[in-house]
Formats: sequence, C-alpha cells, structure tokens
Amino acid sequence: MKQNRRYALDYLLLLLLLAVLLLLGIFAGSVALEPERVLAILLGREQGTPQAQILLRSRLPRVLGSAILGGALSVAGFLLQTFFANPIAGPFVLGISSGAKLVVALVTIAALSRGIVLGSVAWIVAAFVGSMISMGFVLLIAGRVKSRSMLIICGVMIGYICSAITDFAVNFADDSNIVNLHNWSMGSFSGLSWGNLRTMTPVIAVAMLCTLLLAKPMAAYQLGESYAANVGVRIKPFRVALILLSGLLSACVTAFAGPISFVGIAVPQLVKGLFHTAKPLVILPASFLGGAVFCLLCD
Repeated sequence: MKQNRRYALDYLLLLLLLAVLLLLGIFAGSVALEPERVLAILLGREQGTPQAQILLRSRLPRVLGSAILGGALSVAGFLLQTFFANPIAGPFVLGISSGAKLVVALVTIAALSRGIVLGSVAWIVAAFVGSMISMGFVLLIAGRVKSRSMLIICGVMIGYICSAITDFAVNFADDSNIVNLHNWSMGSFSGLSWGNLRTMTPVIAVAMLCTLLLAKPMAAYQLGESYAANVGVRIKPFRVALILLSGLLSACVTAFAGPISFVGIAVPQLVKGLFHTAKPLVILPASFLGGAVFCLLCD
C-alpha cells in the first residue's frame, strides 16, 4: 500500500510538470498570448488573427509533438536497455537513430531529385527500415562480441559512419529543399504540423499498447533469459517484439524530429531513480511521461 502511494505521488508529480510545461510552451514566446485569448481561439471565437495562426499552426503542434516524440524516445531507450541488459544502451548510442536518419535522407534526396514530395508515412517507413538495418548490424556484432562495452563501441562506430554518409549527401546536394535537411539532421522539434501529429500519434499509441502488453514477460526477462524461459516466456519471439517496437518508436522520432540523443539513455534511468523500481508495468508509462517532460523542458 505504501509503495502504491509512492507510485501515485510520483506519477502525479510527472503529470503536474507535464501540464506546467505544456502551458508554458503555449503561452511563452516572442509573442505573448493571454489565457483569455488562447481560450477564445481554442473555442473558435477568434480565427484568422496572427495570434490564432501562431497558436494553432506553430505552438500547439510543437508542444504536443515534443511531448509525444519525447515519450516515445524514452520508451524506446528502456526497451533497448532491457534487451541488452545494459543501462547505457539507447537508440542514439547504438546507431539506430543514425541509421534511420541515413535512410530517410537518402530516400528524400532520391525523391526530390525526381520531383516527388514524400509524406509522413513514407518518412516513418524509411526511418523504420534504416533503424532495422542498424539494429541488424548491432545484433550481428552482439553475437560475436561478448563484451558489453565493445558492443557499445561498435554501436557508436555504426552511428558515426551513418552520420558521416548523411552529412556528405546533404552537404553536396544542390536542391534547396534537400539542403534544408541539414537542420532536420541536427535534431529539432520545430516545424511539426497537425499532419505529422495525425500520422505519428496512432503509430506510437499502438506501439505503446503492444509494449504494455509485454510488461509481464519483460519483468521475467529482466531476471535473466533462463528464468524467463522457465516461467513460459518464448524468448525468440519476445526479443523480436522488443526489437520491432523499439525500432518503430525510434523511427517515428527520427522521421519527424531527426536524431535526438541522450533522452533514450538518461530518462529511463532518471525515472527508475524517481520510482525506486525497474518494474516494466510501472516504468513504461513513467518513462513516457518523463520523456515528454524532459523534451518539453529542453525545447
């Protein structure tokens, strides 16, 4: 009972921080928006004004997108840390985000050179393919290298190689639209639109639901593969599910915000320290809230 009360208080703290930062993201900026005007705009009483355009086309999509993508990135980090049993595993460290960035950049350059403008779904698919390719290299190395530190070094190496190829392709591109990929390749939540939100939200929601359904076998897996197998967890399908879900969440983040480092490593550890537990059923939603809070604060 005392432990559940502590969890409730910690969740309440994260929700309060999230609410405060969402409001700050809406009201703060070079153009001040009063609460009365914001309410009037949201209720449809004030449309077509510059303030309405700022709120509806810029600030609201940005703060909502930052929260959703930040939460997804944090959960992806927790899944990878569980998979590799390594506290410093994460989408950026293992080169997964960089692989997704590389494929998105190359596909976008190829499409724009032919006069084709890609949509949000195409970006997610391209980023997912890139993340799976990078994950495949990491798993191939993991099967041959027993040292966890060496695995991380190899992941960093893959990430730098992918980033170098991406920067080379972007810097030598001629089309102005392709050159604009440079800002995206640095990682940013700016430029998010309602169309992006309509695409990313259901994908991330389904991935989060599937992740929560894996909470019980994940808890057994944290105690070791042998223990998990003895209590009935099918190890190979479970590991494949972790890879696919972490890759999908990382792909969504990279497709719309570029490769963002640090969040996938740090936030799950900070959340575990706050809740004093590593139970997946507790940490998964807490990691999502923590990632949303962290990215909103940074943004």
